[in-house]
Amino acid sequence: MVIFRFNWLTYVVIILFGCEKPQEYAFIIPKNAKQMLSGDSSKTWILAKKFNNKTRMNMEGCFLKYSQTFRFNGTMKDNAEENRGCGETLEATWKFVKSPDKKYYLKLEGKKVGELLNIEEDFKYFKILHLSDSIMQLQYYHKQFSNKFTQITDYWVPEGTKLKDRNFHW
Repeated sequence: MVIFRFNWLTYVVIILFGCEKPQEYAFIIPKNAKQMLSGDSSKTWILAKKFNNKTRMNMEGCFLKYSQTFRFNGTMKDNAEENRGCGETLEATWKFVKSPDKKYYLKLEGKKVGELLNIEEDFKYFKILHLSDSIMQLQYYHKQFSNKFTQITDYWVPEGTKLKDRNFHW
């Protein structure tokens, strides 16, 4: 029978080098991603749920009415102005972008992007965590009123999808 004796240095080495940091999952968009996002000509997506860091946000009012329509021609528009008190409509061009570290992003670019999304640039990148015909999961950082940035994760589904518990606090 072999008995192993460890001193404190052995434990430190095991902890530091024995546990690899898990690799961040990089979603690879499918070949037909453009059609999944925009359909044959256009496709409207609604928010199914929203997280601020890891805390699920209540979706009432404007969030429950909010949608974004992506067109196959590379343009998009939201419906904010169609809903009283929900702000100006965002219109932009969109495209998929692959970063040097092989992560895929949805890039929105347009005149009002900076103003409406509270950023200095006229474009914003949304990391694609998942995209299929029935769900789109996007992640991005948003500047709060306190000038701190928070990570937002949005789950989108095609308009007309039956959803439960979107307004889960009530």
